[in-house]
Amino acid sequence: MVFRQILGLIVTFSSLNAFAQPLQINPEHPDQYTVVKGDTLWEIAGKFLAHPWQWPELWSQNSQIHNPNLIYPGDTVYFSITNGKPQLSLSRPSTPATGTDTGDCTVTEQDGLARRDRLVLTEDGKLAPCIRQSQHEEAIELIPVEALQPFLSSPRVVSENELNQAPYVIDFAGEHMLAGSGDSIYVRAITQPKTLAYTIYREGGTYVSPDTGEILGYQATYVADASLQQEGDPATLTITKSAREIRMGDRLMTNPGEDINLSFFPRPPEESIKGSIISVLDGVTQIGRYNVVVIDKGKTDGIQVGHELEIWQRGRVTRDQYSVIKNDEVKLPDEIAGTLMVFRPFERVSYAIVMQATRAIHVKDRVQTP
Repeated sequence: MVFRQILGLIVTFSSLNAFAQPLQINPEHPDQYTVVKGDTLWEIAGKFLAHPWQWPELWSQNSQIHNPNLIYPGDTVYFSITNGKPQLSLSRPSTPATGTDTGDCTVTEQDGLARRDRLVLTEDGKLAPCIRQSQHEEAIELIPVEALQPFLSSPRVVSENELNQAPYVIDFAGEHMLAGSGDSIYVRAITQPKTLAYTIYREGGTYVSPDTGEILGYQATYVADASLQQEGDPATLTITKSAREIRMGDRLMTNPGEDINLSFFPRPPEESIKGSIISVLDGVTQIGRYNVVVIDKGKTDGIQVGHELEIWQRGRVTRDQYSVIKNDEVKLPDEIAGTLMVFRPFERVSYAIVMQATRAIHVKDRVQTP
């Protein structure tokens, strides 16, 4: 599987026009903000904009900021309105004076060694050695990659046929009851292998449409990686890496060859999408910011990597004790509760990360195009 995990803002403004909306400034925006370690570009965008996904449009109006993916802790972003248009400017911490009478010299990374405005000479008139000062802080990320990392390759969503037809573990070498890294296992049936590398999965939860009750897919939970030693029925494989113990009946699948691309900026879908949160991953019971959820919309519904959706908390039903109607009940209105961004769509469901949470979020809350 190919992972391109360099977070860049590869968004052309022609593509932005497909879903362009008037730029909406956050009414509580600061006049300036100094970046601190742990900030993300998404968080900074939200300080200035009502919709952080409009960030590239705001940056595009400022020639000073050539690459917003290279913002560092300590940088200060300034906001202003010029000729009726919002503007951003950027300043970096000043570098202390570096030339001294003793012949010391420091050149910043931006200056470059080839451009030395203040030459420092030795007593005999020769050019003094100069230290090159480089940016040691890492540029801030678009979103926290560590929140996505456990879900990039595993688990995965498969169909019932994929699980039922996959080879499975029938026994372990050495009369073990369970197997782990370094152990050998016997698998039915790998007789015409197309690869030597396999991933072992265990059937997890079932994803069901809350509207129709239709099964949308099955969660395949990652167990281990294995290498084929001898094809056959049974075939022999060796466990190369394991996240949990291997059990008899666990299923083996080849790498699906997904190309998970994290070089994106969140954006709303071009079409109207309406769905629901149907599960939350990693054993979390309270859904909040940077938690990963499953929604009941996928590639067949037009969902793509980077699509942002609003989360609406479903209004609860309350009893009207003052109504003339006996046992009268009223459904309270839905309330916006946050936003999420899809990072791994499957055919009929998708994994998404909660980018913002303004109130409690629950399974069955609905999601929709902003």
